[in-house]
Amino acid sequence: MSQPARPRHVDGSAAALPPTAVGSHLLPHLRRARDLIDSGYTERLDLDRLSAVAGLSKYHFLRCFTAAYGQTPAQYLTHRRIERAQDLLRATNLTVTEVCDLVGYSSLGSFSSRFTELVGVGPRAYQDRYAATGAPMIPGCFLFMIGLQDREPDRAEGVGPDRQRIGAGGQHVADGDSAIPEKP
Repeated sequence: MSQPARPRHVDGSAAALPPTAVGSHLLPHLRRARDLIDSGYTERLDLDRLSAVAGLSKYHFLRCFTAAYGQTPAQYLTHRRIERAQDLLRATNLTVTEVCDLVGYSSLGSFSSRFTELVGVGPRAYQDRYAATGAPMIPGCFLFMIGLQDREPDRAEGVGPDRQRIGAGGQHVADGDSAIPEKP
């Protein structure tokens, strides 16, 4: 019994099959790969690694991911990086080059052209637009410090900044201490 012939273009090359609905049994696998992109967008993520995380063959993963999310894994990764770059450019005083590095690009030219293509303006013009509104900027050194705190081993055990309260004047207050400052 032979399989039906694949549709062909006029030039004789095989046409792409229309996207089909992805079975619900595959969605958890695809979500694992999407979660890796969301959390590891600064890393070099390739199709081999993403498909391995999903537990699917490379090309089956590519077809299923595209059908489920409407874009290829590479497109999803690019959009995630550019979204994060927009956040950093809006809210920090980091340079465009620093933002480029932080979101996983190794080439400032590639980052700038992709940013312009997706956002409609270049990264510097985008940053200037928000600087003109007078929105408070977060110093880049603070962001780097917060990033380091996320990697401290004691945070996993429930001890750290997320378990502290902030008292008057911005000081951290340990549990059991009063958040109300003493009068001099």
